[in-house]
Amino acid sequence: MLVAFSVAPAGHESVHEAVADAVRIVRESGLPNRTDAMFTTIEGEWDECMDVVRRATEACAKYGNRVSLVLKADIRPGFTGQLTAKVERVEEHLAQ
Repeated sequence: MLVAFSVAPAGHESVHEAVADAVRIVRESGLPNRTDAMFTTIEGEWDECMDVVRRATEACAKYGNRVSLVLKADIRPGFTGQLTAKVERVEEHLAQ
């Protein structure tokens, strides 16, 4: 599955510090991942992805008493490598 999520403490001045802590958890998880300006996307099995999202959310919670979490998932059993494959398919069509 692919999980794209955005997590940040609500009402805290150092959002970038909290987000950096969350992204560090993602990168240390060993799951394939990509971070851009809006979301961090991870790829793995349900339990391992949700564990990373939970730990990243808990890391942000240390910065205040309220956390905002936006999550979108593409659940497609039997497929791996979709973090890059989905983009490659679009790029192939653009090159035609």
